Amino acid sequence: MKEIRIHGRGGQGSLVLAQFMAIAALEDNKYGQAFPFLGGGGERRGKPIMAFCRLADHPIRLRSRVSNPDYVIVQDATIISELDVTEGLKADGLILVNTESDLSRWGLDRKDLKVFSFSGETLAREILGKPIINTALLGAFAAVTDEISLDAAVSAVKSKFPGEIGKKNALVVQESYKQIKEKMI
Repeated sequence: MKEIRIHGRGGQGSLVLAQFMAIAALEDNKYGQAFPFLGGGGERRGKPIMAFCRLADHPIRLRSRVSNPDYVIVQDATIISELDVTEGLKADGLILVNTESDLSRWGLDRKDLKVFSFSGETLAREILGKPIINTALLGAFAAVTDEISLDAAVSAVKSKFPGEIGKKNALVVQESYKQIKEKMI
């Protein structure tokens, strides 16, 4: 089982990202579980919030928050100055950060961390005309982890957003996946 912790701010779609990941797992004939943690007033727009996702090849019976994630996704890099996003991260874990900034600005340029940075906001603005980043991070997550397939990620987005908005968000997923894979070569 792989566990993911998503750090974002209220209103950024952290839970929706976790849900997309769980739906994509189902599309890949796996199991997925997504849920929020809103303690401390996180349900208010702009306040730090966490969402969690579990992906597995077997039914998931565990129903607690993720304390030792395999992966951490940071939707808003400014959260890094407010809390330790590396807390509990497994030794071979990976962090995906939505930022254009150099990782040294956030103290994530350490040798003991595997970190990918990607500006989902830039891509979302180009395609959607708005800085809605969860679908960009979904594609980036699929690319850096191979935990969910690109086809499943696209299908998950289209199942939630029909019509033109679904097509545009699917394009965001595909482009972010492509950009990350190109960086990895």
